Amino acid sequence: MRGIQTPVSEIRHKIFTEIARVAYESENINDSIEAIPFKVCPGDIASYRESIFHERAIASERVRLAMGMSLRPADHVVHVTSGLEESNIAEKYYEPPLMQVIPSACNFCEDKKYEVSNMCQGCIAHPCMEVCPKDAISRVKGKAVIDQEKCIKCGKCKSVCPYDAIAKKERPCSMACGVGAIGTDQYGRAKIDAEKCVSCGQCMVSCPFGAIADKSQIFQLIRCMKQGGNVIAEVAPAFVGQFGPDATPSRVKAALLELGFSDVVETALGADIGAVAEAHHYANHVATGELPFLLTSCCPSWAMLAKTQFPDLIESVSSELTPMVATARSIKKEHPDAKVVFIGPCAAKKLEASRREVRSDVDFVITFEELSGMFEAKGINPNDEKGEGSMHNATAAGRGYAVAGGVAEAVTNCIHEFYPDIDVKIEHAEGLAECKKVLMLAKAGKKNGCMIEGMGCPGGCVAGAGTILPIAKAKVEVEKMREVLLTDIAFVEAALDDPEHLSLDGYVDTILDHARPVSYTHLTLPTT
Repeated sequence: MRGIQTPVSEIRHKIFTEIARVAYESENINDSIEAIPFKVCPGDIASYRESIFHERAIASERVRLAMGMSLRPADHVVHVTSGLEESNIAEKYYEPPLMQVIPSACNFCEDKKYEVSNMCQGCIAHPCMEVCPKDAISRVKGKAVIDQEKCIKCGKCKSVCPYDAIAKKERPCSMACGVGAIGTDQYGRAKIDAEKCVSCGQCMVSCPFGAIADKSQIFQLIRCMKQGGNVIAEVAPAFVGQFGPDATPSRVKAALLELGFSDVVETALGADIGAVAEAHHYANHVATGELPFLLTSCCPSWAMLAKTQFPDLIESVSSELTPMVATARSIKKEHPDAKVVFIGPCAAKKLEASRREVRSDVDFVITFEELSGMFEAKGINPNDEKGEGSMHNATAAGRGYAVAGGVAEAVTNCIHEFYPDIDVKIEHAEGLAECKKVLMLAKAGKKNGCMIEGMGCPGGCVAGAGTILPIAKAKVEVEKMREVLLTDIAFVEAALDDPEHLSLDGYVDTILDHARPVSYTHLTLPTT
């Protein structure tokens, strides 16, 4: 379903838009919040559920989550706006946990079950019966039938059926969760184990009923921006193409400035800083044999997985600042009174910004999906903006962090620049299931000497839970942006050798002013 406009994504967009509209325009917030379910689910006839009342009940829970509040209990009366006083503030507000199943929206999907479909031909060989280790398959009226009481869900029957007549039914959210955090409550609904969950959000984007949602900070962010002051956006490199085919980086920046941000900075700047730091870390600690391997730290879900389920490996998790935090530190060094807003593809960044063991300097985190709702609430279309200045705060390698393998590539380039005699061993994993396998191999001593890049989302940040664009297309857009920067730098180098090019409308001067060179040696690392 990723990258497909479905009723679920449309409903989420409507919720974010209406929440943003209330934050921007409403004087009577309580009444306006109570009215949102009726705007999202208008009329008397239900569009998706058995009744309009059920649809509005679910929409009410979405509204609460979008306000950063928790779900209401089902056994006693609680108003949609209950607790609004605490949420109606101009600073970060968050009631844990981040990811929640909306019980009234869950479809009670069965979790891992094998069933024989009407494709069964009742064949004489009946290999399904022959391979079943528990004699759970019998023939009824010539067709195979599985006794669910005996079935141990090994899947051998499915693998040998010549007609592919045996289906594996699995709860989509559970299938998408690489850490086994999705269970079942006493009623058969999906339930998230907060101890295992690393907040990647893949369950949320995989549920075809939209029964899982994360909490948002857009209401509090808008309140903060309306109070004035210096609010600076740092934008993750995966933003390219997310807001439409004509939403160039310069137009996105112009749209953000029109929205009320005082400045816009690329988070890829922090990626460059992180690449330098992790290059030194690898050379000084792994290449010397002090540490067996290095685990990158930029993906919060990957880092959380390593720290919670593989505590023996904590020393090998990079302690360097993530791109989000490094960029925020750089911003606040120049603007100590500014509020910093990270805008990116990742739901888990909301938790990273709130952690206490390392000061993040990030005041708010919103996703591209949430930002899209803010744009619509203000009537801003990034495709139509007149952008004058683009974003040129980082190298092409730093922008490549958006795609799986990009972190390892950037760090490798740094190592080759600073330590040309050191050979780098690279491993990378995409998706938490693969990440877990790599960590198990590392723990067993099979990855010694490696720098291991882990990405919680298959495909990297472009596949984050807060993205809008199809993953494959997003990868292409990121690569295009990287190629443009590399082409610009090559043009500059050629122009410096041929002064006649310097008359081309100041193009070269513009690039020299804004585009960072390929070399990393100019970067200053913020303190941890």
